[in-house]
Amino acid sequence: MRAMLARCFSAAIAGLDASVVEVEVNTGQGIPQVVIVGLPDKAVNESRDRVKTALENSGFSHVRTRTTINLAPADVKKEGPIYDLPMALGILAATGQCAFPRLGEFLVVGELALNGAVRPARGVLSMALLAKAKRRAGVLAPMDNVAEAGVVEGIEVYGVSSLRECAEFLSGKIHLEPRRSDAEALFAKSSRYDLDFSDVKGQTHAKRAMEVAVAGGHNLLMIGPPGSGKSMLAKRLPSVLPPMTLEEALETTRIHSVAGLLAAGQAIVAARPFRAPHHTISDVALTGGTADLRPGEVSLAHHGVLFLDELPEFKRATLEAMRQPIEDGTVNVARATGSVQFPCRFMLVASMNPCPCGFLGDPKKECRCSPSQVQKYRAKISGPLLDRVDLHVEVPAVSYGEIMTPAAAEPSAAVRERVMAAREFQYQRFRRRGRINAHMSPKGTRIHCALDAEGAAFLKAAMDEMGFSARAHDRILRVARTIADLDRSERLAPNHLGEALQYRALDRAAWS
Repeated sequence: MRAMLARCFSAAIAGLDASVVEVEVNTGQGIPQVVIVGLPDKAVNESRDRVKTALENSGFSHVRTRTTINLAPADVKKEGPIYDLPMALGILAATGQCAFPRLGEFLVVGELALNGAVRPARGVLSMALLAKAKRRAGVLAPMDNVAEAGVVEGIEVYGVSSLRECAEFLSGKIHLEPRRSDAEALFAKSSRYDLDFSDVKGQTHAKRAMEVAVAGGHNLLMIGPPGSGKSMLAKRLPSVLPPMTLEEALETTRIHSVAGLLAAGQAIVAARPFRAPHHTISDVALTGGTADLRPGEVSLAHHGVLFLDELPEFKRATLEAMRQPIEDGTVNVARATGSVQFPCRFMLVASMNPCPCGFLGDPKKECRCSPSQVQKYRAKISGPLLDRVDLHVEVPAVSYGEIMTPAAAEPSAAVRERVMAAREFQYQRFRRRGRINAHMSPKGTRIHCALDAEGAAFLKAAMDEMGFSARAHDRILRVARTIADLDRSERLAPNHLGEALQYRALDRAAWS
């Protein structure tokens, strides 16, 4: 038998980026077997059996000679079952069972079921962006992934449900229409929230602190007894965040696509993410970098909220691993298999009890904790991490009168309107959309948070009295800048500084 060579193109995912993988299939004389080379992992090696069975159950013949499948470039690790479909198409072309004149023009991805059905893959949005950048004719993707790939303009996306359908399309026997997702329409339809601030009774002070935090993108820590509504408030925080821009939504969707978290047929993540990992989470699961280098919770919360309930219950090493991502907005993951960078510009919201039993300072319930137990509990949160949390707010228990009040609380829409006005104030100041007060550099803080003599004297006295750190000093100024923005004031007045100082009451000197 004369040796025959066929090739098609697929992609490999590293972090959020995709790179082209050339799938070469060569058939020739020798002992009947399939050899896969090109640094495949176990899932890729198992493709032999899936592809063989899928071909036979789709009405085709498997190879009866030695077949070598090369995944190039050979120095890039190939992971997952996404090469099943391109391998099967390459075998059909190399054995002469089908003629695919346009096979090399497409980027092909998909896992095969044993009956020949094409199963969904992760990272298809990144692959569609790669196909556009490489000027491919289009993408052949599983039907469940068509919606996410279809939001990329300038590239044709064809959804295939089976190996037989894909082969008949490429050979010209059937016609498939390229799928297009109307990103704007999907964006408008999906960016809605079921939870609202009007559900929360009382907690006026906590709601004000959350409004300030959202307006400037500041991190927030809530301290209060069990049942005071900390989790309830946190879950409603995304409802007062400004709506995501299309650019932010696409970036967030890309992260969720690579992580394999998009639902079948979901085109875009249009609502702000809200991630609430359990306190038993590991540092790798939080920051990212599992064996296949997938994003962690901090990246899945990109452009949204990361909520850490019962903060002192998290392992200290896990919390310390967040310090660099909070500061930089990116997380660098290095493993033996490679290194990647994920974006993680999120708003951190945490909650905790004031003591182990939760009732320290409660007027109705007695605290059973000793001073040493309280100190040990609070010491689980390091000073450097606490410095990165801009606002500390107490959330007391809600009284029966507040619960039963007939007056409706302020809805999220009203709070969001003020937040968006303050954000617009910041966009104009920084002459850049998306830039907010929490992201100011030390130099920017000195420029945009300059104090007059009265304000400087006020802040100096407070710093000396409460023993704040230098980092806390800058964060107080940034929070005060946000409060002034909510008041539409260019000047940082003492009342703005005074409110900002209220939100640092649990900083290190007062903390002990």
